[in-house]
Amino acid sequence: MTQVFALQAMDWLNLFLYYLSISLLAVGGAIATAPDMHRYLVNQQAWLTDVQFNASIAIAQAAPGPNVLFVALIGWHVGLNAAGASPWGWALGLWGALVCMVGIMLPSTTLTWLATRWAHRNRQRRSVRAFKQGMAPVVIGLLMAATWVLGRGQGQPTTDALLWLLAAVVAVLVWRTRLHLLWLLAAGALLGALGWV
Repeated sequence: MTQVFALQAMDWLNLFLYYLSISLLAVGGAIATAPDMHRYLVNQQAWLTDVQFNASIAIAQAAPGPNVLFVALIGWHVGLNAAGASPWGWALGLWGALVCMVGIMLPSTTLTWLATRWAHRNRQRRSVRAFKQGMAPVVIGLLMAATWVLGRGQGQPTTDALLWLLAAVVAVLVWRTRLHLLWLLAAGALLGALGWV
């Protein structure tokens, strides 16, 4: 289901500026900003559908490589929606992927490079250690918000107690044991295949 609309130069600039700004909020990785991307791209601008947004994330998460690739797929869909399935649409899809990826990567990469150099030089300072410890709950909260938005978009009831129980058990296992994450992923896949979650 592709929607076609015209994007002006100012729209592309706004998309680039949006990703520049959200890049600095991607503390837990780009996936942590998915709820705000959904708000802006699907709800506010209507440049994407729920299905396109969720498919972009699902495809990027299933593919090998960094999970930030979903941003490129989102840009691709915006470009295709702006021109339709044509050679021009493919060109705009590539342009959209480039705009979004450069927008999300440029500020965060620059800031990360500068901050890690400074933090490494000052790693013994109490304020640096406190900052690192204080960021953990922020990252967890952002990832939980992303999970909520993605679950709601796929028609999963956000009140499914079994899913929340499974998430809590996995969180405790990751926190308190040295069990490898692949075993937990396999257990989740098995529970899903059996239809339990």
